[in-house]
Amino acid sequence: MGVEKLLLAAPRGYCAGVDRAVQTVERALELHGAPVYVRKEIVHNKHVVEKLRERGAIFVDELDDSVPEGALTVFSAHGVSPAVHADAERRGLKTIDATCPLVTKVHREAVKFAGDGYTIVLIGHSGHEEVEGTMGEAPDHMVLVETEADVDRLEVADPEKVAYISQTTLSVDETRAIIARLRERFPAITGPRTDDICYATTNRQAAVKAMAEQCDLVLVIGSQNSSNSQRLVEVAREYGADSYLIDNAGQVREEWLAAKRVVGISSGASAPEELVEALVAYFRERGVDDVSEFEVVREDVRFMLPKPIRVALSASA
Repeated sequence: MGVEKLLLAAPRGYCAGVDRAVQTVERALELHGAPVYVRKEIVHNKHVVEKLRERGAIFVDELDDSVPEGALTVFSAHGVSPAVHADAERRGLKTIDATCPLVTKVHREAVKFAGDGYTIVLIGHSGHEEVEGTMGEAPDHMVLVETEADVDRLEVADPEKVAYISQTTLSVDETRAIIARLRERFPAITGPRTDDICYATTNRQAAVKAMAEQCDLVLVIGSQNSSNSQRLVEVAREYGADSYLIDNAGQVREEWLAAKRVVGISSGASAPEELVEALVAYFRERGVDDVSEFEVVREDVRFMLPKPIRVALSASA
């Protein structure tokens, strides 16, 4: 193995929304005991989900008969549609909404634009849970686009009444290009007052962009269903480095390391730091001693826990 140096992208790993969501399930288990039901994976990371499952969280795809009436149920960080909230209320579930506040912001934009009579163009990936939840806010007013080609094929009722919003975990560069194409086709288009792509997605991509130019290989820790992790791999490749997405150090393949001198490491917004530490240990065991942080920006964003958790914590204090 020719690896001589490791660069650790900063920022990396947990964002404020993921930290809030994971803590929500942990505190719910501490306060109420197991089981606590969680609709979908609380965040898109196998390691995190498995650890919570071991503590008594039960993950379900939908609020069907597998969730008993009246059970304590947490909604994931990716957000849910009004139909899911209504279903939970109908079944008498005690719910805690762990939706990331930045996703909630996008939901509110969708409701506002729909109320004002706009056709809403949602930039996002079909089938992603965040997209499904957002589209559920105004299904009759919303169309999904994934590429610039989708924009070219788009037909709307009134070109003067078009608005756009986006999934929070997209590629910054790709989304910028799609918005530019939308503006070309619909000059009167309006959008959110502030960017929908979340600060953590933007910052992690910026760090990988800068770091990749100095690396032969970039390893990104994250699960395959993590959109923001997939985007980090794409960004690293676009900026000149080989790159692979791995769940943990055990997935590193020796052939990736051949003729590689500098290896960069990043992790998606739902990947815990302990997985990065294990990957660094993997390289240290193979004689790599030169390990340094590659810091692009510092983050200090924090989100309060959902109100039901805060109230319960105050009552138990």
